[in-house]
Amino acid sequence: MRDRFSLFERLGVQQLGRALMLPIAVLPVAGLLLRLGQPDLLGVPFIAAAGEAIFTNLGLIFAIGVAVGLARENNGAAGLAGVVGFLVATQGAQALVRVPPEVIAGLTGSALEAASTSYKIKAVAKIGVPAGILSGLLSGGLYNRYSDLKLPEFLSFFGGRRFVPIAAGIAGLGLALIFGLGWPVLEAGLDGLSRAVLSSGEAGLFLYGLLNRVLIITGLHHILNNVAWFILGDYHGATGDLKRFFAGDPTAGGFMAGYFPVMMFGLPAACLALYRAARPDRRAAVGGMLLSMALTAFLTGVTEPIEFTFMFAAPALYALHAVLTGLAMVVMDLLGVKLGFTFSAGLVDYIVNFGKATRPLLLLPVGAAYFALYYTVFVVVIRRFDLSILGREAVPVAVVSAQAVAAGGRGGGFVAALGGAGNIRTVDACTTRLRMVLADNRAVDEAALTGLGSRGVVRPNATALQVVLGPVADQVAGEIRQALSRPAAAQPMAAAGPDAGAVLAALGGAGNLQAVEARANRLLLGVTDPARVDDGTLLALGLRGVARPAAGRLHLLLGGPAAPLGDALTLARAGG
Repeated sequence: MRDRFSLFERLGVQQLGRALMLPIAVLPVAGLLLRLGQPDLLGVPFIAAAGEAIFTNLGLIFAIGVAVGLARENNGAAGLAGVVGFLVATQGAQALVRVPPEVIAGLTGSALEAASTSYKIKAVAKIGVPAGILSGLLSGGLYNRYSDLKLPEFLSFFGGRRFVPIAAGIAGLGLALIFGLGWPVLEAGLDGLSRAVLSSGEAGLFLYGLLNRVLIITGLHHILNNVAWFILGDYHGATGDLKRFFAGDPTAGGFMAGYFPVMMFGLPAACLALYRAARPDRRAAVGGMLLSMALTAFLTGVTEPIEFTFMFAAPALYALHAVLTGLAMVVMDLLGVKLGFTFSAGLVDYIVNFGKATRPLLLLPVGAAYFALYYTVFVVVIRRFDLSILGREAVPVAVVSAQAVAAGGRGGGFVAALGGAGNIRTVDACTTRLRMVLADNRAVDEAALTGLGSRGVVRPNATALQVVLGPVADQVAGEIRQALSRPAAAQPMAAAGPDAGAVLAALGGAGNLQAVEARANRLLLGVTDPARVDDGTLLALGLRGVARPAAGRLHLLLGGPAAPLGDALTLARAGG
């Protein structure tokens, strides 16, 4: 699995999955405006037209969003380059597309010109989202490569970031040639893909639902969703299950309806099962967290925080969840239920899009059945196999020092838990998780991250780290970047570190130490009697955090290199 993650990182596939979420984030407002403006709701045409404008220009929005999402520091210059590349590619392709003779047979004059233009516009519109994604990929990559380009003095005005849109325009010409001259092949390929997937019926839907949940581990489910939601099928020029649903296609919605029973009913039931299965002394601690996650899933369809609570702790249980998602796709399709959403399968989208759905009330009995099924499966499996899962595990006691949080807020606490500012190279976020590149992800204190709200951690390779937080991930990423931007002098705890003698005393004395290991800005200690360790005194001495990952194990998080303090404690332990 680690090698597969590394391959995805090298190919940039995971970065694409993350970048796709920026343009997708505009869909809720588009769907809301489009639906509110319809005659069955407010009946205000200009509101509906405003929402339709976003759907019509999704390709351009994806070009901007993907480019910005991939660019270093999410620089807006990459977004401008994405616009240039997209416009050059699509308008150039439109000029190159050949109109089939049967389309213009018998037409002359203005009628011939209008028919030709209409065919070309519709043809290029079919590949609008793929063209936008490709333009964004090229523009983001060009920004990262050439934003610091230095040209001779007489051309210096066009150097650096100003060169990126120029390069994107040239790259757009290449895309225009591919799309324009290769349109017959592209059209045949897209139509063949759509027919193959849509004709696969229940088998295709089951496989889609299954793979969607499996790929969440890597974040690549966004790419799979984009194929289903924006490419498959064609209804009067609208392509993709999501776009066809809002265009009024009565056959659309099959790739979305199956999510509603799982996200609105199944996973909230799993939260209830986790609460009931938790140890009595842990229920109060995990109850609020589980309620928050259940409400988030039910209302908005954001489920990753729930899934990461058992994804790695109970892989077999997660496999069952993936299978049940695929089955939900099949059940809803067999019942003829067609539901759609702009963001995810939560109550908000269900209510707003109720009027466009087919047989939407059937969600209620199916949802009730899924609630009972998930609850029963989770309770039985957890207790039968005595799974060490949320509320039942030997949870490490994680404490993030008030000093670290006071100095840097929540962002400062995350910086400390991530191994300090020197360990953090880049910080990004998608819908529910932080995505970071670190100098060494072994320096991360997972217990401290849990104390700060982490629902799970993924380590794609030795330097990459993903922290699942839920919908607040992007906000937390901004707070971390803000904490990193402060001068080093403003960071808590002096580089000299705390007094070794005082630390030793707070640890219960030299006789209480069994082992000392320094790792980056963290000390890994073994102690004879954990009860003799005074966490409050350690934090008062300037440590950023204290964690107890296991019985007899102690982690001390420092604001600087841990080796000097580690050496002093080792000498004290040896009697030196």
